[in-house]
Amino acid sequence: MSLTSFLRIKDVKEAFRREFKKPRLRLQGKLLAPPLTNHYGLVGTAFDYLLRFYVKYLNPNAIEKSWVSEASLYLLEVARAPELLETIPKDPIMQKLREKIMENPALSDPVVYEKVLEILRYARKVHDRFIKDGVLSSDVFKAVLLLAQVDVIYRAGVVDENLGSVDERDVEDLKNLISLVRPEWFKAKRVCILNPTFGEASQLVGGADCDLVIDDAIIEIKTTKRLELKREYFDQLIGYYILYRIGGIDGMPSDCEIRRLGIYFSRHAYFLFIDVQDIVNEETFPRFVEWFKRRASEEYGFRI
Repeated sequence: MSLTSFLRIKDVKEAFRREFKKPRLRLQGKLLAPPLTNHYGLVGTAFDYLLRFYVKYLNPNAIEKSWVSEASLYLLEVARAPELLETIPKDPIMQKLREKIMENPALSDPVVYEKVLEILRYARKVHDRFIKDGVLSSDVFKAVLLLAQVDVIYRAGVVDENLGSVDERDVEDLKNLISLVRPEWFKAKRVCILNPTFGEASQLVGGADCDLVIDDAIIEIKTTKRLELKREYFDQLIGYYILYRIGGIDGMPSDCEIRRLGIYFSRHAYFLFIDVQDIVNEETFPRFVEWFKRRASEEYGFRI
């Protein structure tokens, strides 16, 4: 993800540490759903999909953006038609797609395209059925694992060597994770947005979307064995909040306001919320936002 890449740049990392003091929190909770394989990234992405499926079921009126895996299909379509490369707009996001295509010939493989197309059709049917009946069938777990495999095509420009295959231990892992979720945690009172984006500000860092917005909170999902507020998690949440202050959140009513930043630690069934007012100094924040915009423009070439 481009925001996280931006936040790893040395001077950006240092600027965040100077401006925002991470709360000293000692989180306490048991590891309730330990991983069953070493497929940590795959299961984490699959659970992101699974939880968003579930949140949509709980909140039928939730605003749902297109899946990242669907962007992977677009990338593969362009890769199969080299003449389209010359027509790609010269904005940062599209240029990044062009670079991925040029670097990996496997993206132009018609077999990969057909397999991804089949996965997306299957997953969409499974998703739509689940939203209607709420039944966590084996198809639901299989679908989200396949979507996670497809995700990496767009995010990293690579094709998973196991594309189309599912490890039953990962299915069991997902079952354990979703069994810990309490529906009241994710039932919105007014606003629910899945994979929210931040208007033009998303392009400022080459593309950015977070996991959830529920009412007044931006929420990230972390499927990790360690229950701790890492500095990188904290900076990521602050980064999303800065993008929100610059470009708003697509689909969010104008009279709603983000006041909290949250992380759901799925393996511990632990929700952490931080009040924005406790970490943002409104006297210095506007200057920091202007610096953020300039620095991101230098890195990605997009200006607001």
